[in-house]
Amino acid sequence: MARAAVSRRLNWQVATVLAVRQETGSARTLVLDVPGWVGHLPGQHLDVRLTAEDGYQAQRSYSIASAGPGPVEISVQRLSDGEVSPYLTDVVEAGDQIEVRGPIGGWFVWRSASTAPVVLVAGGSGIVPLMAMIRARGQAAGRQPFRLIYSVRTPADALYADELRRRAVSDPGLDVHFVYTRSAPDGWPHPVKRLDVAVVNTHGWPPDFQPDCFVCGPNTFVEVVADILVALGHDPKRIRTERFGGA
Repeated sequence: MARAAVSRRLNWQVATVLAVRQETGSARTLVLDVPGWVGHLPGQHLDVRLTAEDGYQAQRSYSIASAGPGPVEISVQRLSDGEVSPYLTDVVEAGDQIEVRGPIGGWFVWRSASTAPVVLVAGGSGIVPLMAMIRARGQAAGRQPFRLIYSVRTPADALYADELRRRAVSDPGLDVHFVYTRSAPDGWPHPVKRLDVAVVNTHGWPPDFQPDCFVCGPNTFVEVVADILVALGHDPKRIRTERFGGA
């Protein structure tokens, strides 16, 4: 039975797009009906494969944004030079079908059985797998205290901004702090700057609390944040990272 489940996850299958939802000017969520979906852990991802009329294929991995069990949601940020993302953000509509396989990944995941505090640090579209963790905690009515630090260029670049604000108000166990690196909303009480030691120290959990830390974003962002966490005294074994972009 277990072997069959693994085989199903790793085999390509056709998913139907149930709905599309615009998150920002360049990011979109696709709601997918995946036949035989067995559920997933927050932090896992899907592979998506597109096949052109001449047989050329391109595939990319996208973090799962939904808590589960289904339907499955992925949020895609358009890349101007991308082979897959422009199609998913500009062309695909409800009723279309795409090839997927998954869920995939077992390291960068949060399990609701854990009782440790959690620090989430996201850069740009790196919020997607962390949003799955926040949603999963909410769905399970978890009592683990979560703190999210979300760095974006401008307010218009923030995915799930309204939902995050609603959840931060309705759930006293969730704290959300935005960092704006280029422009901030009118009246924003914090300086426009890149995420730094002071931000992580102020808005994350102290290392003495032994929190689980999840960091996701572009390569350089993830490296900087991981170094900051270690410098502040966090246990490297409790820091999990996921990154995207060129080597």
